[in-house]
Amino acid sequence: MKTKKNIKQNFFFNSIYQLSNIIVPLVTLPYLTRTIGAKGLGKYSFAYSVAYYFTICVKLGLQNYGNRTIAYVKDDKEKLSRTFWEIYAFQLFFGVVLFFIYLVYAFAFAPEKTLGLIMTILVLSSLIDVTWCLYGLEKFKVTSLRDITTKIVTMLCIFTFVKNADDVWKYALIFSVGMLINQIVVLPVLRREISFCRVDRAGVIRHIMPNIVLFIPVIAISIYRTMDKIMLGVLSSNDELGYYHAAENVIRVPMAFVTALGTVMLPRMSNMLSMGSSKKELERIFDTSISFAMFISSAVCLGIMTVAHEFVPMFYGAGFDKCIYLFYIILPGSMFEAFANVIRTQYLIPRKKDKIYILSLIMGASINLILNFILIPRYNSIGAAFGTLAAYAMVCIVQAICVFKEANIGRNLLNSFPYVVSGIIMFIIFNSYIVSIDNPIIALAVKVLISGALYMSALGLILVTARGLKKMKDQKEKES
Repeated sequence: MKTKKNIKQNFFFNSIYQLSNIIVPLVTLPYLTRTIGAKGLGKYSFAYSVAYYFTICVKLGLQNYGNRTIAYVKDDKEKLSRTFWEIYAFQLFFGVVLFFIYLVYAFAFAPEKTLGLIMTILVLSSLIDVTWCLYGLEKFKVTSLRDITTKIVTMLCIFTFVKNADDVWKYALIFSVGMLINQIVVLPVLRREISFCRVDRAGVIRHIMPNIVLFIPVIAISIYRTMDKIMLGVLSSNDELGYYHAAENVIRVPMAFVTALGTVMLPRMSNMLSMGSSKKELERIFDTSISFAMFISSAVCLGIMTVAHEFVPMFYGAGFDKCIYLFYIILPGSMFEAFANVIRTQYLIPRKKDKIYILSLIMGASINLILNFILIPRYNSIGAAFGTLAAYAMVCIVQAICVFKEANIGRNLLNSFPYVVSGIIMFIIFNSYIVSIDNPIIALAVKVLISGALYMSALGLILVTARGLKKMKDQKEKES
């Protein structure tokens, strides 16, 4: 009972954490599209994407490896402290080296040197980012409260100081400083959980190889989440990159709750496996998580697509109509990503099936790179969107095939069917429907309500029908 309560509590707080990661760009986006414009967003997105690559190289695969490793030893404070300092030692070492390499890039090679130099703050913040340890300890309340506070302050600063197209550097500075403060404020909390201890070279080295193994998927994921922006900036224009950046910030919304679930369940499943929990209990949690992920992703993704024609001009302002088509292409990929997220965080990584995880991401990254090179020069942001959709689909399909029997993927696909079908019905019926109300906000709200009501009605009908058919089948089997 306590475990269920902890999972719900952790999910609640990590949902806040994940939402806080998108709340600043989501709330500030309508303001930024009207002040710094598509070109300014494109410049910022390119500078951020390059700096982001350095931050993930600093942390390597710690988001998964550090999380999992801490979860295995969290009940023994001596082992916990030693493990933390062994892992953090190489994070700090890599961080210092990469920080100086980034400085060289910022001074000598960055196309926008001011933005490049400002982003050194973002790279610096990765040196002290110990979120992976807090995740492993399941301290989700701490991370969520920290994030929501600093993000609100960041948001207020953007509205106060960013006034026109020349203020892109202010936006970058506010965001980067916010990220640095975000990491600093939790250090006192970690100090209460971890005791300082000296570690030897052998202890540090033993973590490097398994962490590098889990760094491969981090790089692969970044190719279709970040490299596409760099490629757009190089092969297309800042305007096209601005459209893509603007659309992507909204597209991240449906994944916030699914990501929160995965982050909470990874250490929980790892700990349950180490404690020898029953196979039936693990399967029950896995199946429930799949159903939840597909319900959230299908409802929100297909819901946004249904109201895209009303939402885009109202939210972004004039000149961003291209985002409607970007929504249509990328959002279906979020449903593939949601399904794969549960497989990854609740089956593959807790059971240390890292090879399958890495294989799927390498294949996804490969198809993304190939399609980007072919499609971006010709179709710009639309081409990048198709590359992203193909990557999400590939990752999900490979992971599902590799564990199809042992993880009962066939059963979970059938369980997901009602959610996706209900969303498709909603999209087909209401996509072209126009609400005859002059006020665009009220018109959007009305369309959201009626399309949402149809989704829930269709879902209820399908689920009731499916249960009825199952009862009839069971009854016949008993009679025979």
